[in-house]
Amino acid sequence: MASAGVVRGTPRGPPKMATMTEQAGEHAADQPTGKLEQVIAAQVRHYRTTQGLSSAELAARTGMSKAMISRVETATTSCSLTTLQRLADGLKVPVTALFRGADTDRDATFTKNGQGSLTVRSGTQHGHEYRVLGTLKGRTDALEPTLVTLTDASDVFPLFQHPGTEFIYMLSGKMVYGHGSYEYAMEPGDSLLLDGEGPHGPLELLDLPIRFLAISAK
Repeated sequence: MASAGVVRGTPRGPPKMATMTEQAGEHAADQPTGKLEQVIAAQVRHYRTTQGLSSAELAARTGMSKAMISRVETATTSCSLTTLQRLADGLKVPVTALFRGADTDRDATFTKNGQGSLTVRSGTQHGHEYRVLGTLKGRTDALEPTLVTLTDASDVFPLFQHPGTEFIYMLSGKMVYGHGSYEYAMEPGDSLLLDGEGPHGPLELLDLPIRFLAISAK
């Protein structure tokens, strides 16, 4: 079985922040810039163009020169906090919007249809398939999504207990699902949120094949 691919950003060092001197909110001279300045440049240009503003119009809104707007948008200058606030006010966006995309070194898992890590658990030999759709390494609080497929009407069903909570969403088929001393008749579109410490699992398979998404969180 093919495994889910983990997509990670390329590790980078901290962005280079140039020492700067501000006069009336503008940088005195162009200096080499790093990743953060490039992000700010892209965001300012994006918000300006989507609002239909020219560089001159944004300069008028912010009280900055057109040349300074150009330097910001070409990432050839570093902005002070005052300049960032004036840009955000002129664009009518939060200051944080100008940094969007700067922190991109985060793990992600992408799983194509029909792929994912097949997990062998008690019950698999009875036609129960548990396909883990993604994991995040080093995260103790990460969700664990699993696609469960039941294709065998065996009388032996596994019951599970684990820390945390679990969310079940029915995709196809019908079954009776047990949690502790309670039973739930489930069909497509039904969902169940449960405490993982209580014994839980399918009790009766009514309409095969059965597929449901189980998402657990510790």
